[in-house]
Order: sequence, then structure tokens, then C-alpha cells
Amino acid sequence: MSDPVAAPGTRSAARRRALDILFEADLLERPVAEVLARHRDDRESGTPDAYTVELVDGVARLLPELDARIREAAEHWTIERMPLVDRNLLRLAAFELVERPEVPTAVVLDEAIELGQAAVDRRLGPVRERRPRSHRRRGPRPALRRRIA
Repeated sequence: MSDPVAAPGTRSAARRRALDILFEADLLERPVAEVLARHRDDRESGTPDAYTVELVDGVARLLPELDARIREAAEHWTIERMPLVDRNLLRLAAFELVERPEVPTAVVLDEAIELGQAAVDRRLGPVRERRPRSHRRRGPRPALRRRIA
């Protein structure tokens, strides 16, 4: 399954790169500034563009406030319990909603949904591709059919 990639230089590409950097910092439990500096020096992936840097720096700067807002809105979830991609995606979207009023709310939310879906597709893509057709179930599972019938 192919993963749609935003054109370089677009805000969509900047958001995706920012999410990658925030995710990496969270996963490695390293300061965001350190991970961003490493990405700035990485010749293979290229220097992050200005909007990526603004997003990453902004999330790092406002992290306690963003996490507090997410905690307030999250029902039955703590920040620590959320999957890494989800919590960093929420931080990124919350930053744009709070600090970038010129970006329409609908755009921020749509981009967050698309980034989340792309992350799910990247995680499940290899599983979906390797699963033989004969193992793809259609309809209720056999155990459920017996109870229904």
C-alpha cells in the first residue's frame, strides 16, 4: 500500500516532518531541541523547512500548556497512556489552533486527521500486504455465526 506524501515545501509536508521529529524525541526520550538539531544536520533527509522548525519549536516551548489543554479535553485518557503518534499529533494540532489563528480551524483538523490516517496506514500497511487473501475474513467470524444462527 502506498503512503501518500505531501509535496515538499508545502505546509502539509512541514506538519508531517514536524510530527516525525516530535515522535522521535518522545520515543527516544530526548529533548526536542536535540532531535531537531540532529535533523538540521542530516544531509540525507534535508534540512527541515521554516514552518517545520516553527511547529517543532512552538510545541516544545508550549508543551506543558498544550498537554494541560489535551488533558482537559481527553476523556478517560492520560497523556502518558496515549500512543506516541496520537499525543504528538494532538500537540501539533493544539499548537496550531492556539498560536496560528490565521490557519483555519478546519484546515488544522483536516490535516491532523490525514496525518493520523497516514500514520495508521504506515503501521498497518506491511501487515495488510503480507496477509494472504485466504485469511481475509468476510462477514462475522465463525464463532459469532454459531451464536447468531
